[in-house]
Amino acid sequence: MKTKKDLKYSKTHEWLDIKGNKAKIGITDFAQDSLGDIVYVELPDIGQELQKDADFGVVESVKAVSDLYSPLTGKVTAVNSDLEETPEALNSSPYDSWIIELEIKEEDELDELMDEKDYISFLEQEG
Repeated sequence: MKTKKDLKYSKTHEWLDIKGNKAKIGITDFAQDSLGDIVYVELPDIGQELQKDADFGVVESVKAVSDLYSPLTGKVTAVNSDLEETPEALNSSPYDSWIIELEIKEEDELDELMDEKDYISFLEQEG
């Protein structure tokens, strides 16, 4: 499984690219590999308030339908609408294909995220 050093990770297999008080969020290589060929992504509305661990959308693959969970509390400031036309980008380049951008409301929640090393250990324990 591929990972990236400069990202944070959640236990529900989302990655976060944090810049200031904003976080772009996508699904990890592990998640897309587990799902199989992704055929549909349901995105939240811009301006929607999300609570940590609440679902914010859906990814549908040929194998399953899976909820997407917000790793942080915040407000959706952008969505990657390209995924509506090309959801398979989540398979081919999961770390370039962000799903939402969130304005972070609770900075202390960042402490619960994993760095790359911790995420790899988490995957090994799950495996």
